[in-house]
Amino acid sequence: MQSTMEAWVEDLVDEVDDAVSSDEFQRWLEVQSRFHDYSHRNTLLINRQYPNATRVAGYRTWQNEFDRHVKEGESAIWIWAPIIAKQCPECENSPSYHDRSDCEYDETPPEEWSKGLVGFRPAPVFDISQTEGEPPPELETEATGTADELLPALLEAASSLTVDVEIVSRENWPHGDAKGVCQYRSPADRPLVKARDRENSADLAVTLVHEYAHALLHSGVDDETERSERELEAEAVGYIVGRYFGLDTSGSAFYLAAWQGEEPEVIFDRLERISSTAAEIIDVVDEVMIDEWAGTPLQNRRHARDGGTQSRRVPTPPGNRC
Repeated sequence: MQSTMEAWVEDLVDEVDDAVSSDEFQRWLEVQSRFHDYSHRNTLLINRQYPNATRVAGYRTWQNEFDRHVKEGESAIWIWAPIIAKQCPECENSPSYHDRSDCEYDETPPEEWSKGLVGFRPAPVFDISQTEGEPPPELETEATGTADELLPALLEAASSLTVDVEIVSRENWPHGDAKGVCQYRSPADRPLVKARDRENSADLAVTLVHEYAHALLHSGVDDETERSERELEAEAVGYIVGRYFGLDTSGSAFYLAAWQGEEPEVIFDRLERISSTAAEIIDVVDEVMIDEWAGTPLQNRRHARDGGTQSRRVPTPPGNRC
């Protein structure tokens, strides 16, 4: 099985390379380039105020660059915007602050000073989920196939993986464009995986695997600089597990291209973590399918899902590892 996983990871890297060079990805990349690359401090502010933000821009930027409008009643996300102005070569203040300071520099007049950073001001921005209008280009990342047996088995497997799980109806989904989230609670609690319900059960299954991988690999890890690597690991696990159970997970290539397009080979550096986590999920799901579903009519298996009309949670028993 290990050699098979390694071969599949090689396939995934090749697929990411193909995705990066595709016209579809280049069009998507051009639009993404219009979004500002926020500083680490502003990224933390955005995440604290709107944890599931994906694409953020100012009110006018949404209107002028993307033909989208902020929805009525939406609350702004506040960040720090730089103030660029002419700057005293000695005290580095703007002319107005320079005049009120003790600085005696007078070798050149203010109109000849170069511009520089003189401070910061609060600035409102909004996530794409807070806007409406012209849809931006999207990458086709959905998994496809038949998951009638896999999906209920994944829900049942949560207890053995020491994860709590909820499938939330689209109407009640509070996390914007995200397909799923993994919430780390106190050390005494297990990670809580939530996934947005959808008609495509194959894609929902791969989303669950992706979030399970986060729960198994990244609990207690909150380093924003490692975010792309965490997404790489989780999506690679989703790709392998989905492929093992007969799903078409080639859409993972576009997802990974968006996160790690220039260096997909980074996957190889994390192969052991990816393959061991994929194997753990596969083993548990296989066991569930054998033990729980053997001889059970298919309609009863489907009854494990209630159609997504309610939020539902499969609790894990106490005493297992976090």
